[in-house]
Amino acid sequence: MAEGQAIVSEMALEQGRAWRGTTDCRVTSPRGAHVLRWELVAPGQLGEATGGAATRRKLEHPIDLDPAAPYLMRCDRVDFALGGEARPHGHRGGGIRRLLTGELQVKIGPGQARAMKPGDAWFESGREPVHALASPSELTSFIRVSILPRALQGRSSIVYVDPADAAVKPRQYTVYVDDPIEIG
Repeated sequence: MAEGQAIVSEMALEQGRAWRGTTDCRVTSPRGAHVLRWELVAPGQLGEATGGAATRRKLEHPIDLDPAAPYLMRCDRVDFALGGEARPHGHRGGGIRRLLTGELQVKIGPGQARAMKPGDAWFESGREPVHALASPSELTSFIRVSILPRALQGRSSIVYVDPADAAVKPRQYTVYVDDPIEIG
């Protein structure tokens, strides 16, 4: 939940909380809310919100998954220290990120760095190295949903290009969902 309060499939959600389900959900809010929604669906199967909610698709991206492998879905928030740097790294799975606050310079693989502003979304496959620099003047945070090998439940998915960079952690993580999922 980004802002406000909402009822999602009969469960009350407040700002800074998350819900994961496996069926269609109904979203309602007595006073209005800004709800972020991620869906893992087969191509061409994107759902629509119900309950009178206005929706806007921010990013859609394919993800390569082995239907026979066990996975989990992780939703977490990353908060950077002022000017914090996420040194070149990858993850053991892919997912979509969305900047909540601040500004983040994100360079994925050999591409050009992009200046992410609040509301911007991007995809990381986990395979290409990512390098990120947070704003030196305002708090920077993003939310992400990743599909990871189930063996990583409760464990970090990050893999640094230079293992020595693991000792530098100018950011904090808040995990909202870290649940096994079934695909296929």
